[in-house]
Amino acid sequence: MLGPGSEGPAGRAVLLCRPVPGSGEGSVMGATGGRRRLPSGETALLVVVAALVAAGGVARVAGPVPAAVLWAAADVVALVPTVVWVVADLRVRRYGADLLAVLALGGTLAVGEFLAGAVIAVMVATGRLLEAAARRRAGRDLSALLERAPGQAHLRRGEDVETVPVGLVRPGDRVVVLPGEVVPVDGALVVDGTFDESALTGEAVPVTRRAPEPVRSGVVNAGAAVDLTATATAGDSTYAGVVALARQAAASSAPVARLADRIAVWFLPAALLVAGLAWAFTGDPERAVAVLVTATPCPLLLAVPIAVTGGMSRASRAGVVVKGGAALELLGRVSTLVMDKTGTVTEGRPEVVDLVCAPGTTREEALALAAGVERYSPHVLASAVVRAAERAGVRPANAHGVTEEPGRGARGDVDGRTVHVGRLPSAAPQPDWARDAARRAHLDLAGVIWVSRDDEPVAALLVRDRIRTDAARTMRRLRAAGVRRVVLLTGDRVDNAVEVAGMLGIDEVHANATPADKIALVRAARSGGTTAMVGDGINDAPALAAADVGVALGSRGSTAAAQAADAVILDDRIDRLADAVDTARRARRVALQSAGLGTVLSLLAMLAAAGGFLVPVAGALVQEAIDLAVIANALRALGGRTRRPHAEADRLLHRFAHEHEELLQVRAMVRQAADAVARGGDPDADALVRRTHRLLTERLLPHERAEETTLYPALTEVLGGAEATLTMSRGHAEIERLVRRLGRHLATSPDIGRLDRTGDLLATLYGLDAILTLHFAQEEEAYFTLATTPG
Repeated sequence: MLGPGSEGPAGRAVLLCRPVPGSGEGSVMGATGGRRRLPSGETALLVVVAALVAAGGVARVAGPVPAAVLWAAADVVALVPTVVWVVADLRVRRYGADLLAVLALGGTLAVGEFLAGAVIAVMVATGRLLEAAARRRAGRDLSALLERAPGQAHLRRGEDVETVPVGLVRPGDRVVVLPGEVVPVDGALVVDGTFDESALTGEAVPVTRRAPEPVRSGVVNAGAAVDLTATATAGDSTYAGVVALARQAAASSAPVARLADRIAVWFLPAALLVAGLAWAFTGDPERAVAVLVTATPCPLLLAVPIAVTGGMSRASRAGVVVKGGAALELLGRVSTLVMDKTGTVTEGRPEVVDLVCAPGTTREEALALAAGVERYSPHVLASAVVRAAERAGVRPANAHGVTEEPGRGARGDVDGRTVHVGRLPSAAPQPDWARDAARRAHLDLAGVIWVSRDDEPVAALLVRDRIRTDAARTMRRLRAAGVRRVVLLTGDRVDNAVEVAGMLGIDEVHANATPADKIALVRAARSGGTTAMVGDGINDAPALAAADVGVALGSRGSTAAAQAADAVILDDRIDRLADAVDTARRARRVALQSAGLGTVLSLLAMLAAAGGFLVPVAGALVQEAIDLAVIANALRALGGRTRRPHAEADRLLHRFAHEHEELLQVRAMVRQAADAVARGGDPDADALVRRTHRLLTERLLPHERAEETTLYPALTEVLGGAEATLTMSRGHAEIERLVRRLGRHLATSPDIGRLDRTGDLLATLYGLDAILTLHFAQEEEAYFTLATTPG
């Protein structure tokens, strides 16, 4: 009998991320080409056995012989497949609960206790069906990795371009890679190009490569068509190596011992010993059979699968599909967590986090110019600019004649003036404000998108891949659940990785990691305990396969990662990982309790049978009573309290989270106003500070007051009392105090821009910027992540 998550050749419970209706075992192609479900073998087994037992009960009225024949047939029907399962286990030198079932079924046939055997047959068939319900397709499916590999390449032959199978490309060939295509082979660039390397490194921001820099296969051309000189065949290139690594990792994964089998290792010898002693001392073989009947490991065959399947059901309700009982058991024992950075603990896409404008240029004007040009560009950074304009409520300017310059950015005409969005010419002189913006970007570890008008820079947009708002809470919950060590594993730069790790309290950081490095580090981590790997990219698939249990983010992550993983988070929330670990630990605890209770009761029944107090039929009935007790306990795995906000609180959380996005521009203006005052003599400073104060008063303060009076009281039950929001309420009070102080500055100063003494004003503005940044981050992390559904 296979375990709660049936194991493939490598002994791993690994399956497709989402079952296709009507696919897999027990389905055939219908006449119309669609699939229709047929009963599975487990279902058929239970139906046949139950029918024979029921028929025997009816036939008993006619006499004992017809009933005995039917019950014996039920015994045989269950015995044959059980023997097959045991033989398969013994071939790989594994034995467990199934062997005891075979002995009990065979023993009842040998001594003529057909009713007892029939009851055991029903029990075995039921356990088999329960385990089949938790089973999915075995084996790691790497089809997504293979499907993504290009099958063709474009070769330049003089003035012509010829499309050929990728296997015909040889080192030295001139390969043309069109926009949006996957680079088919490793090569050296002939012309500059921009590439999305996230498939290999996980880094979301495209990278510009200069000729003759090397480019690896598997990355995507994110710019115009480029030529490269092949340096390897497709089979010897980087992407082929990633596929090979994933296959090797899946094949070399260690088998998982089922919880039921681990208990059966000692329970089976104990049962045989008691049965043997009973036969030896009494000379009555029925005593031995009675012992084996009462010793049939129903708590292991039924209760453990029920608890594990219940845990899987509960995990699925929390948005995590666990692909088998063995995976859930492992998830409940995780002590080391290895996490990818980009797209896992960060959002996986660059966002505009700040905007620095030249004197005389407003934020709205800068965003309108940038979005007007970038909305025609397919570049990933262009979409970040457009999203920033949408959040700020800025309408993109009307740009004409937009062209893309590979590695430089986009250029277009707005109101008769040339607007360029992208990089600044290296030789162009930078004004003071631009140097300050570049310095801030360096300190913030952010990239810069420059906006120029007629070749004069007017704004700098700072972009960065932001940490998920639910990441910090997830880390705390995982620590509380028993995860002792957390490792950040990324192909990104060291400084970015260290910054993220510091914000989340992660123990170790390994940056600039290749897929091979990730496998090696995951395998090393496994030596210290059960290890889970969490990732979302193609480059994570080999490491997910190598871990004890791999968890993939399936919403925006790659199909390859989802297929290589043992569990898939269906939506875009990393906190589902903590839900899954909590659920797995509880299910495993309930399974152990059920198995322990049933085993103790079975031992007592065995002793009673050995003493002659239970005949085989009575022993089978006692065993059924034990079954009911442990099954009732195992069903507790379906329950468990989870504090979630009620519907009204959930609605408020979404409302205020949306308002946070809308207030980003107001918050950013506080810093911009402070910088204008700090420069001194800025003619726009007075108007900017006054406008900032007006927006703070009209938009931000009403938001803070509404949170205080509506959101915080609604969260009292979830947070465990009003005391939980005291520190956040104090933040509201401090924000109001600083806004009032800013108002007094404006009331007593006719022109802020001409003030000689601006120290207190600067302290007020910069202090307000710092408090708003911290307060908003705390609310997003502590409260908004409680929402039951993604915003």
